[in-house]
Amino acid sequence: MAVFVKFSPLVAALANGVHNLSTNQITVALTSVAPTATNAVLADLTQIAYTNMSSRNITTTSSSQTSGVYKLILADLIITQTTTISASFRYIALYNSTVASGNLIGFYDYGSSTFLNAGDTITIDFDQVNGVIQLT
Repeated sequence: MAVFVKFSPLVAALANGVHNLSTNQITVALTSVAPTATNAVLADLTQIAYTNMSSRNITTTSSSQTSGVYKLILADLIITQTTTISASFRYIALYNSTVASGNLIGFYDYGSSTFLNAGDTITIDFDQVNGVIQLT
């Protein structure tokens, strides 16, 4: 998996109670336009059309702390393009879809653009040991 880059406004959003990462729905946004670290909400991203694409909702495996270290662990997500061809994308962003503004969490840069043909899948492989986010 590519390296996770957190959006800078995430820190204030966590401190101000915008996110409840143990219960809020985290969702994937796909874009071909490079996000910037200062992006704060989903409207700051230019998303592709998700026509004929499976759910982008992620299952939270664990949201807990041990010995003062918090980890957010997410289940791997498989996205399937059911028919037609998807628009191309390079960046995979995580956002909180429970919050109306879709506050952003972070993103991955896959290094080059890709698309999904009908029947193709992409697996977003999250770190099951260290988690997506660690706070100390």
